[in-house]
Amino acid sequence: MSLQRPASVTDAFLQQLVSRVPSTAGGTWKLTEVYTGEVLVELPQSTPADIEQAFVKARAAQAEWSQWPLAKRLRVFKKAHSLFVRNAHKTADLIQVESGKNRRMAIEESCDPPMVMSHYIKHAPRLLAPKKVGGPVPFLTTSTAIRQPKGVVGVIAPWNFPFATGISDAVTALIAGNGVVLKPDNKTALSPLWGITMLEEAGLPKGLFQVVCGEGPDVGPTLIDNANYVMFTGSTATGRVIGERAGRNLIGACLELGGKNPMIVLDDADLDEAVEGAVFGVFGNTGQICMHIERIYLPESRYEAFRDKFVARAKALDVRAAYDFGPEMGSLVSVDHKDRVQSHVDDAVAKGATVLAGGKARPDLGPAFFEPTILEGVTKDMLAGECETFGPVVALHRYRTVDEAVELANDTDYGLNASVWGGDVDAACAVARRIHSGNVNVNDILATAFASKGTPSGGVKQSGVGARHGDQGLTKYTDVQNLAVLKKQVMGARPGQDYDAYVKSMLSGLSMMRKTRIR
Repeated sequence: MSLQRPASVTDAFLQQLVSRVPSTAGGTWKLTEVYTGEVLVELPQSTPADIEQAFVKARAAQAEWSQWPLAKRLRVFKKAHSLFVRNAHKTADLIQVESGKNRRMAIEESCDPPMVMSHYIKHAPRLLAPKKVGGPVPFLTTSTAIRQPKGVVGVIAPWNFPFATGISDAVTALIAGNGVVLKPDNKTALSPLWGITMLEEAGLPKGLFQVVCGEGPDVGPTLIDNANYVMFTGSTATGRVIGERAGRNLIGACLELGGKNPMIVLDDADLDEAVEGAVFGVFGNTGQICMHIERIYLPESRYEAFRDKFVARAKALDVRAAYDFGPEMGSLVSVDHKDRVQSHVDDAVAKGATVLAGGKARPDLGPAFFEPTILEGVTKDMLAGECETFGPVVALHRYRTVDEAVELANDTDYGLNASVWGGDVDAACAVARRIHSGNVNVNDILATAFASKGTPSGGVKQSGVGARHGDQGLTKYTDVQNLAVLKKQVMGARPGQDYDAYVKSMLSGLSMMRKTRIR
């Protein structure tokens, strides 16, 4: 199809970006414009030796970076914040070109790293400051917790939000004093490469933030084996493999994995608002959001009203390829993924589900376009009922009581995100607390939780281990050194003292400390 590529995405610019990917074997991967299927650039592929060398370079730079005073490190990110905001549209161009998402979502993604920078620029001095407390003997001993960077962090970023995850997860590791080796998905390596370019323009030492490219099985093992910590966002199946290898290496790992996220609409919910929320929750980023909604539970009394409004809204969505803010939904990321989404819908229909809207690919719009799809009658023996579809597909379900709705929402191995809609906010919050999920939004789908950088965002059950954001979003990239000081030699019996007398004195001291609340 004929579509004018954004003017900022020139061949020279793309070559400049991919030139920083190490590749001694000469292999490349054809990175395409999703809307058209045309090859944009040949992306170099890194060998195990390339990856090992990337860690060598990152460690050399990290040895100096870790000794920079925190205030000096933070000055880099203050400058980077301005650069990222100023270049938001250029970033959105790259995100759209490589992922096929609509521009509204691309510009929102470009805002995530500046939001993360802003939060941790403010809070890093508190979170990374040494914390001194009294030791075991009052007044004569102290113990200080000192945050030390782990070394070089391996970040494995997904294709659905390559810039937000690839850069934002690295920013916190860098602020904590670490180096980073990033492995983006081959399909979406351009925007993170551009993010690194901007960070270096802001003063980040060259060599500190490395990027390697290749297919997961080819790159992942060497990356994990050389890292001091791993941050991964992706599927639960891959997360298991990464977690197992990290465990064998005795390094930590934060894993944000899949979801089969539910939305519960209560009897007193504003129906129009809930429908609009569902439109974003299901079809935002073409359904390729880890926290997006795949199951909607509706009270019997309002089922038909919600269904009819929702179906009409889905059918009226502006779905097309464009580099402007017009379309409400863009393309899936690839033809392979489009075929996977289609297989889930076909399986559901073959087993008795009904298609209320959509249900098929749109090759007239582009190679990987798929219609906004609403299903009815989905059961757990269907792929769309049990597995994460990760596309613009949702199943509607009825419930009779709130207890039943909560039970249905919790009937999954996943627990990443959930959404509850109701007029009585306190009652809706009470329902939300009963849902087994790392994130629960009330009268919103996902943005309120994910954009709240001061609170952790992660999954429970099979949706992950650990979290990004909040205090632990920064401190997870550090080890704690316990620096203990004894000012006078009082630990143990004095020379010539009877040990029974020493023990009696020690026990008496413990009782006194408890009564006086010294400890």
